[in-house]
Amino acid sequence: MKKLFRPSFAFLLMGSLTFAASSCGGSDDPKPIVEEQELITTVQLNLVPNGKGQNVTATFRDPDGVGGAAPTVDALNLAPNTTYTGAIVLLDESKTPAVDQTAEVSNESDEHEFFYEPSSGLKLTVQKTDLDKNNRPIGLQTTFTTTTTSSGTLRVTLKHQPNLKGATSDITKGETDVQVDFPVVIQ
Repeated sequence: MKKLFRPSFAFLLMGSLTFAASSCGGSDDPKPIVEEQELITTVQLNLVPNGKGQNVTATFRDPDGVGGAAPTVDALNLAPNTTYTGAIVLLDESKTPAVDQTAEVSNESDEHEFFYEPSSGLKLTVQKTDLDKNNRPIGLQTTFTTTTTSSGTLRVTLKHQPNLKGATSDITKGETDVQVDFPVVIQ
Protein backbone atom coordinates (compact mmCIF):
# COMPACT_ATOMS: atom_id res chain seq x y z
CA MET A 1 0.00 0.00 0.00
CA LYS A 2 2.81 2.42 0.84
CA LYS A 3 4.54 1.79 -2.53
CA LEU A 4 1.41 2.88 -4.44
CA PHE A 5 1.42 6.28 -2.78
CA ARG A 6 5.08 7.07 -3.25
CA PRO A 7 5.08 7.50 -7.09
CA SER A 8 1.80 9.39 -6.95
CA PHE A 9 3.16 11.66 -4.25
CA ALA A 10 6.33 12.23 -6.27
CA PHE A 11 4.28 13.19 -9.39
CA LEU A 12 2.13 15.48 -7.31
CA LEU A 13 5.19 17.12 -5.78
CA MET A 14 6.88 17.57 -9.21
CA GLY A 15 3.69 18.99 -10.67
CA SER A 16 3.41 21.47 -7.83
CA LEU A 17 7.03 22.58 -8.22
CA THR A 18 6.65 22.96 -11.99
CA PHE A 19 3.49 25.01 -11.53
CA ALA A 20 5.11 27.14 -8.82
CA ALA A 21 8.21 27.73 -10.97
CA SER A 22 6.22 28.74 -14.03
CA SER A 23 3.85 30.98 -12.10
CA CYS A 24 6.67 32.79 -10.31
CA GLY A 25 8.65 33.61 -13.45
CA GLY A 26 6.47 36.49 -14.56
CA SER A 27 6.04 38.14 -11.18
CA ASP A 28 9.77 38.73 -10.72
CA ASP A 29 9.98 40.84 -13.87
CA PRO A 30 9.97 44.49 -12.94
CA LYS A 31 6.99 46.37 -14.26
CA PRO A 32 7.91 49.46 -16.22
CA ILE A 33 7.12 52.69 -14.44
CA VAL A 34 4.67 54.60 -16.56
CA GLU A 35 4.47 58.23 -15.59
CA GLU A 36 1.34 59.79 -16.95
CA GLN A 37 1.98 63.18 -18.53
CA GLU A 38 -0.31 66.09 -17.98
CA LEU A 39 -2.72 66.88 -20.81
CA ILE A 40 -2.72 70.63 -21.26
CA THR A 41 -5.25 71.97 -23.74
CA THR A 42 -5.36 75.58 -22.54
CA VAL A 43 -2.64 78.06 -21.61
CA GLN A 44 -3.71 81.45 -20.26
CA LEU A 45 -1.37 84.37 -19.56
CA ASN A 46 -2.73 86.92 -17.07
CA LEU A 47 -0.81 90.18 -16.74
CA VAL A 48 -1.47 93.03 -14.31
CA PRO A 49 0.37 96.32 -14.95
CA ASN A 50 2.32 97.85 -12.09
CA GLY A 51 0.75 101.31 -11.73
CA LYS A 52 -1.72 102.55 -14.35
CA GLY A 53 -3.05 100.54 -17.26
CA GLN A 54 -5.32 97.69 -18.22
CA ASN A 55 -5.02 94.06 -17.19
CA VAL A 56 -4.10 91.84 -20.14
CA THR A 57 -5.16 88.24 -20.77
CA ALA A 58 -4.24 86.02 -23.72
CA THR A 59 -5.41 82.43 -24.12
CA PHE A 60 -4.25 79.50 -26.26
CA ARG A 61 -6.92 76.83 -26.56
CA ASP A 62 -6.76 73.40 -28.29
CA PRO A 63 -9.47 71.33 -26.57
CA ASP A 64 -9.22 68.33 -28.91
CA GLY A 65 -5.43 68.16 -28.71
CA VAL A 66 -2.77 67.86 -31.38
CA GLY A 67 -4.01 66.79 -34.80
CA GLY A 68 -7.64 67.80 -34.38
CA ALA A 69 -9.22 71.15 -35.10
CA ALA A 70 -6.85 74.11 -35.33
CA PRO A 71 -6.11 75.76 -31.97
CA THR A 72 -7.08 79.34 -31.22
CA VAL A 73 -4.65 81.84 -29.74
CA ASP A 74 -5.15 85.43 -28.59
CA ALA A 75 -2.62 88.21 -29.10
CA LEU A 76 -0.95 89.88 -26.15
CA ASN A 77 -1.54 93.63 -26.51
CA LEU A 78 0.89 95.38 -24.20
CA ALA A 79 1.68 99.04 -23.45
CA PRO A 80 5.23 100.34 -24.01
CA ASN A 81 7.52 101.11 -21.06
CA THR A 82 5.40 99.08 -18.67
CA THR A 83 6.09 96.34 -16.16
CA TYR A 84 3.46 93.65 -15.63
CA THR A 85 3.14 91.02 -12.93
CA GLY A 86 2.31 87.77 -14.72
CA ALA A 87 0.75 84.44 -13.87
CA ILE A 88 0.07 81.46 -16.09
CA VAL A 89 -2.89 79.10 -15.85
CA LEU A 90 -2.91 75.59 -17.38
CA LEU A 91 -6.11 73.63 -17.98
CA ASP A 92 -7.16 70.28 -19.40
CA GLU A 93 -10.45 71.18 -21.09
CA SER A 94 -10.84 67.76 -22.70
CA LYS A 95 -12.60 66.77 -19.47
CA THR A 96 -15.82 68.09 -17.96
CA PRO A 97 -15.39 69.94 -15.73
CA ALA A 98 -11.99 71.18 -16.89
CA VAL A 99 -9.00 70.07 -14.80
CA ASP A 100 -6.68 72.77 -13.46
CA GLN A 101 -3.18 71.50 -14.29
CA THR A 102 -1.49 74.55 -12.73
CA ALA A 103 -1.65 72.99 -9.26
CA GLU A 104 -0.08 69.74 -10.49
CA VAL A 105 2.82 71.61 -12.09
CA SER A 106 3.21 73.64 -8.89
CA ASN A 107 3.21 70.46 -6.76
CA GLU A 108 5.89 68.96 -9.02
CA SER A 109 7.75 72.23 -9.45
CA ASP A 110 11.16 70.60 -8.89
CA GLU A 111 10.50 68.67 -12.15
CA HIS A 112 9.03 71.51 -14.25
CA GLU A 113 10.24 74.80 -15.68
CA PHE A 114 8.73 77.32 -18.09
CA PHE A 115 10.85 79.04 -20.72
CA TYR A 116 9.79 82.37 -22.27
CA GLU A 117 11.42 83.29 -25.58
CA PRO A 118 10.56 86.64 -27.22
CA SER A 119 11.27 86.73 -30.96
CA SER A 120 14.08 88.98 -32.16
CA GLY A 121 13.03 92.61 -32.41
CA LEU A 122 10.27 92.25 -29.80
CA LYS A 123 11.05 94.76 -27.03
CA LEU A 124 9.97 92.46 -24.20
CA THR A 125 11.82 90.71 -21.40
CA VAL A 126 10.29 88.06 -19.14
CA GLN A 127 11.72 87.19 -15.74
CA LYS A 128 10.63 84.15 -13.73
CA THR A 129 9.91 85.20 -10.14
CA ASP A 130 8.98 81.94 -8.36
CA LEU A 131 11.30 79.20 -7.13
CA ASP A 132 10.97 75.49 -6.40
CA LYS A 133 12.12 73.80 -3.16
CA ASN A 134 15.67 73.71 -4.54
CA ASN A 135 15.65 77.48 -5.25
CA ARG A 136 15.45 76.93 -9.00
CA PRO A 137 13.10 78.95 -11.23
CA ILE A 138 9.64 77.62 -12.13
CA GLY A 139 7.97 80.33 -14.23
CA LEU A 140 4.36 80.08 -13.05
CA GLN A 141 4.89 83.65 -11.75
CA THR A 142 6.69 86.22 -13.87
CA THR A 143 7.48 89.84 -14.55
CA PHE A 144 6.96 91.12 -18.11
CA THR A 145 8.80 94.36 -18.98
CA THR A 146 8.26 96.27 -22.23
CA THR A 147 10.26 99.15 -23.68
CA THR A 148 9.43 100.68 -27.06
CA THR A 149 6.72 99.80 -29.57
CA SER A 150 7.31 96.58 -31.50
CA SER A 151 5.65 93.32 -32.48
CA GLY A 152 6.59 89.64 -32.72
CA THR A 153 5.90 86.42 -30.88
CA LEU A 154 6.49 85.09 -27.41
CA ARG A 155 7.15 81.34 -27.28
CA VAL A 156 6.11 79.76 -23.96
CA THR A 157 7.41 76.25 -23.32
CA LEU A 158 6.81 74.03 -20.31
CA LYS A 159 9.49 71.36 -19.89
CA HIS A 160 9.07 68.26 -17.73
CA GLN A 161 12.55 67.53 -16.35
CA PRO A 162 12.37 64.72 -13.75
CA ASN A 163 15.90 64.16 -12.37
CA LEU A 164 17.18 66.64 -14.99
CA LYS A 165 16.28 70.04 -13.55
CA GLY A 166 19.34 71.64 -12.08
CA ALA A 167 21.44 74.76 -12.01
CA THR A 168 22.44 74.20 -15.62
CA SER A 169 19.18 72.81 -17.00
CA ASP A 170 17.80 74.57 -20.02
CA ILE A 171 15.08 74.24 -22.63
CA THR A 172 16.92 71.37 -24.35
CA LYS A 173 16.51 69.03 -21.34
CA GLY A 174 13.42 66.93 -20.62
CA GLU A 175 10.14 66.47 -22.41
CA THR A 176 7.96 69.30 -23.67
CA ASP A 177 4.57 69.31 -21.91
CA VAL A 178 3.28 72.26 -23.94
CA GLN A 179 4.65 74.90 -26.32
CA VAL A 180 2.69 77.93 -27.50
CA ASP A 181 3.57 80.97 -29.65
CA PHE A 182 1.60 84.05 -28.58
CA PRO A 183 1.50 86.97 -31.04
CA VAL A 184 2.59 90.14 -29.19
CA VAL A 185 1.95 93.77 -30.06
CA ILE A 186 3.50 96.53 -27.96
CA GLN A 187 1.90 99.91 -28.78
